[in-house]
Amino acid sequence: MFMILMGTVVIAGIVGYLSEKTGFTHNGYLQSIIICVGGAFLFYFVRIMFGISFGPPGLDAVLSSIGALIIVPTHWRK
Repeated sequence: MFMILMGTVVIAGIVGYLSEKTGFTHNGYLQSIIICVGGAFLFYFVRIMFGISFGPPGLDAVLSSIGALIIVPTHWRK
């Protein structure tokens, strides 16, 4: 369980970094990584509590990170 959590954080950080590097977002590196890690943590705990999953834990981390990057910045942008 603990290794899955650490892997989720690492994958989310990589997704946040790559999203900034490729120009998918324009939040800043640290902000994108924080958004991705937050979304991945949230979905990790939802997976544990309710058993909702898209597949393996790595796929869940990638999809939840991308989802957080799409939802969070566009929700507050004017």
